[in-house]
Amino acid sequence: MSQDSEVTVDYIDQIAVVRLNRPEHLNAWNNKISSGLDASLRQVSDNSNVRAVIVTGNGRAFCAGADLSGGGDTFNSSRDRDQHDTSEARTPQFLPHQVTKPVIAAINGPAVGVGATYPLMCDIRIASESARIGFVFNRIGMLPELGSHSLLPRIVGFSNAAQLLMGGEIIDAQTALSMGLVSAVHPDDQLLDQAIELASQLCAAAPVSVAATKQLLWKGLSLSWEEMHRMETPVFDWVAQQPDSVEGVTAFLEKRPPNWAMDPSEDLPKELFD
Repeated sequence: MSQDSEVTVDYIDQIAVVRLNRPEHLNAWNNKISSGLDASLRQVSDNSNVRAVIVTGNGRAFCAGADLSGGGDTFNSSRDRDQHDTSEARTPQFLPHQVTKPVIAAINGPAVGVGATYPLMCDIRIASESARIGFVFNRIGMLPELGSHSLLPRIVGFSNAAQLLMGGEIIDAQTALSMGLVSAVHPDDQLLDQAIELASQLCAAAPVSVAATKQLLWKGLSLSWEEMHRMETPVFDWVAQQPDSVEGVTAFLEKRPPNWAMDPSEDLPKELFD
């Protein structure tokens, strides 16, 4: 994807860095960013050389929310196009939790509206010291989206979620950290390096095991303990029979780094999680 696109992808070893790329507009969300993220995440999910993904913003913002240049009916989905045509849909169609690799949101500045809800679907969120996060929808007569009414209470607790979603308060990075909305806060000039270090740690684990764990974590949001136990057991048994399991145990006993051979985009049966 070209570097003048609204979304760019760079590769650092086994890590894909996906950037929202409208810095002159603080990466305000438009149809091209939405479709660009869809295409980029599908691309890296299917790329056997990628083991972890970072999503961040180019410039001094992560995402300043929706581009409101369309005026008062900006959010009217039928305003400019056939509502059944999703090729340029403002709502993303392929989301971070669907990627077969771990996805880290590196929130590098203001993140409001969809800039706050989109990272909820990433597996891990970290932020820069200058980050400001706000679910500001109610303040402009709109409604939080992307499943945030379900995800945010699970992340920060019901009371904090109610305050953030209903009031639309914009919080700083340290407040986000204290709520558990992000897991770490770093100086602005160190955020990407820290995200890469974290991604590198994830890359060291068995890719298929990581992908299976990710699937189970997201499935677990809607399952009881008993249901999850029933789902985990056949996945555990399947993983134990795979060559990467043999390699991992053997490498541990031989005190050497493992050589993983399996690719989650090809080798992990989807029916295990049905």
